[in-house]
Amino acid sequence: MFSTRVIHIVVLLGCLGLTGPAMAQKLDERPLTAVMTAFAPEKTAMVALLKDRKSLSVNGSEIVTGTLEGHRVLLAESGISMVNASLTAQLLIDRFKVRRIVFSGIAGGIDPSLHVGDVVVPEEWAQPMESVLMRETPEGPKAPGWMAPELVPVAPYGVMAPTVVSAGNAKSPPSYHKSFAADPALLDIARKVAGATALKSCSDPQRCLDQKPKILVGGVGVSTMSFVDNAKFRDYLFEAWHARATDMETAAVAQVAYINGVPFIGFRSLSDLAGGETDTNKMDAFMALAAENAAEVVKAFVAELPKQ
Repeated sequence: MFSTRVIHIVVLLGCLGLTGPAMAQKLDERPLTAVMTAFAPEKTAMVALLKDRKSLSVNGSEIVTGTLEGHRVLLAESGISMVNASLTAQLLIDRFKVRRIVFSGIAGGIDPSLHVGDVVVPEEWAQPMESVLMRETPEGPKAPGWMAPELVPVAPYGVMAPTVVSAGNAKSPPSYHKSFAADPALLDIARKVAGATALKSCSDPQRCLDQKPKILVGGVGVSTMSFVDNAKFRDYLFEAWHARATDMETAAVAQVAYINGVPFIGFRSLSDLAGGETDTNKMDAFMALAAENAAEVVKAFVAELPKQ
């Protein structure tokens, strides 16, 4: 019985790429910048900017390599969701010599001072739905007895009590994290290009923003497992988390990057207001414009990276 279980474990590890040099072999040993997107409009906006493009398939997914502003990059579409984003980020780190990870995409605006089309580059990324659903009692929601107050970094939302995330890396033992930070040096570069990059205001002559979009570096981004189109939850994310924007991938990539010791930064352009619009969600109308604005800022950012 024991030997059979050992065989099963070895087979499983092999399927996961955790045994044998062939499975762990790098597909490209030259250092490069990994640019991630979540879905087709974001990828399309980035692919259009790449030169010398080549495609390869890794685990059934297309990876596009090329150059952007003279730098070697690869482009990967993770698919929407925190799990997909985590898997893709780890795959890129395992199979390529990734110097840094850059996320380019759209998001829902949370900060009431921001507008559709703006590009935000948060200093940290949190996961509000990493949580405990508390028991409802006549006295109100009650947390389990084991849940110490320090495990809950912000006020609950109804019965949902957000919790910290445990993670460590080669330099730091596992500890609790309210959020995962973007790389300070990469943020400095983003600040440099923020004031010098022009953003589009119109997706076509009949569809234009009400104001000129801007780029803001700093603050908090949040990622959830749900598409947010709810005014009350939007208000909560701003009040409890001081969030500027929400999406469904970036915080997961930030966590993977932290665990692997890889510098990370995320650029998100607002396609909608996450339920804050007075009528209907605007994502369908402005997601292409938002994706192109995020890609344009990433292009300017990559141009300022140190030469390899």
